[in-house]
Amino acid sequence: QVQLVESGGGLVQAGASLRLSCQTSGRTRDNYAVGWFRQAPGKEREFVAAITWADSTYYPDSVEGRFTISEDKARNTVFLQMNGLKPEDTAVYYCAADRAGNFKNIMSVPRYDYWGQGTQVTVSS
Repeated sequence: QVQLVESGGGLVQAGASLRLSCQTSGRTRDNYAVGWFRQAPGKEREFVAAITWADSTYYPDSVEGRFTISEDKARNTVFLQMNGLKPEDTAVYYCAADRAGNFKNIMSVPRYDYWGQGTQVTVSS
């Protein structure tokens, strides 16, 4: 069973940086991708970044150039470095892992079978 625990959220001012961590356990090469998503109050969960076992990365236009996903395989930890934060980045951030045989779009919620509990990021203006 794959487990994920996020940390690193907090309250920051616009323009600041934060690094989120996703500690994973139970992953194997069958779990090809880890993604970060966020959900603001009253909004749908949206894709933020993903990284594959082969270190390919994916971002939506809204965070391209500001956010960077990376992985420390020795520590089983996936990071999300967020720079130039904006008030519209305020949300609960979740990391998620997929499962073998799930070939849905890597940038979509249905791709992922395992989810962490989330960490709050609040950006003040």
